[in-house]
Amino acid sequence: MARRGGLALAAAAAVALLALSCGAASAATPARGGRSPFNNGRVPPGKFVTLTPNKFHKRKYEVSCHDEGGPACYVGCPRECPNKCLVFCAYCMSFCMCDIFPGTSCGDPRFTGGDGNTFYFHGKKDQDFCIVSDADLHINAHFIGNHNPELKRDFTWVQALGASFGDHRLYVGARRAVEWDEEEDHIQITFDGEPVNIDTVKNARWGSEALPGLSVTRMDTVNTVMVELAGVFSISANAVPITEHDDKVHKYGKTKSDSLVHLDLGFQFHNLTKDVDGVLGQTYRPSYVSKLDITAKMPIMGGAPKYLSKGLFSTDCAVSRFHRTAGAATTFAS
Repeated sequence: MARRGGLALAAAAAVALLALSCGAASAATPARGGRSPFNNGRVPPGKFVTLTPNKFHKRKYEVSCHDEGGPACYVGCPRECPNKCLVFCAYCMSFCMCDIFPGTSCGDPRFTGGDGNTFYFHGKKDQDFCIVSDADLHINAHFIGNHNPELKRDFTWVQALGASFGDHRLYVGARRAVEWDEEEDHIQITFDGEPVNIDTVKNARWGSEALPGLSVTRMDTVNTVMVELAGVFSISANAVPITEHDDKVHKYGKTKSDSLVHLDLGFQFHNLTKDVDGVLGQTYRPSYVSKLDITAKMPIMGGAPKYLSKGLFSTDCAVSRFHRTAGAATTFAS
């Protein structure tokens, strides 16, 4: 939910975001009908800060945007997500982690495409699907799932990403946990097979020596990171469990043997071609025309077989556009 200056934001009008003055934050409602609250599905440029209020605070907890290099305003989390949110200090606003931004993937995978439309892609448990495939970048997602016999269907979530660029391989995943511990880090990252170790301190940063421009930054002490390859992508990954409340509301059929830890994701791409494909990637093509029924309560993207890959780092899906070129990612990042 966007919060700003005591005024409810017009859901589809990005111009309104630029015009509002800073002040005390208050809740506003995002667009209905599966559309992004930003005009033409584009997020205005600026830096996001993760706000995690201390659970022992009795007063409303806020971040000072002035301390983050922004205007002199204080911003707290929306009432819909009081325990964790993203603060967009450039405009003195805050959002729940899974508000419908272009390039997000959350929950039982709900994607918001580059065109601003939101849809579901269920994939299949224990299989990998290409979500972005372009000439120099290929990203697969590994799906985990749970079967509820009462509903006779499987629920799925994205557990890991495998990104290929040049001759490099980047893994970002959520560790399995029987019981969820919010103070334990469930994010696991490897680069070219080597573990990426980062201190559990907010804003701690790792930079690759092998590939200048590739970095990982902790947006919180644990479970939330920003992975960036300069000139290519920025990916925010937030490891979350299925809670008892989630299970009760959605009837996921969760058991005590697995908390179903998965990733809520946000993507920003900086160098996609007009031929990009994949579950999410295709929605960034200038010529893309959605075939989804966006008026439906749950618009679903079908065609799973053409996105299926043999493995997390396989680039063999039917819609693959990837051409492995040594040094390509280095060129982008330099």
